[in-house]
Amino acid sequence: MEITITSAAAEKIRALQNREDGFLKLKWDTEGNGCVLNGIPTLWYVDAPDEDHDVLLKTNDMSILVEKPKMVFYDEKVKIDYSTEAGMFQLKSPNQILNGRMAFRNK
Repeated sequence: MEITITSAAAEKIRALQNREDGFLKLKWDTEGNGCVLNGIPTLWYVDAPDEDHDVLLKTNDMSILVEKPKMVFYDEKVKIDYSTEAGMFQLKSPNQILNGRMAFRNK
């Protein structure tokens, strides 16, 4: 899996981080969605990786954690962008928009 983070997204992520020692994570959030197939990609800023599930991937800008078992739900190449018009992060691939209104949560 290859992840690119645009400069607009990287700038916004740095502005939203509430601590220096955390990790950015692309989380397949299933809370309140019923089952794993109905997950929604979200960005989390977490204290530490989940040793059993997370892998740390390098991007063009910063490293990001991804849940290894959930990587099957993403395209091979994805881009994290930030839309100033929508005031939201977006997760895109060359084939589709995976989440046009992606949340950022400090956990």
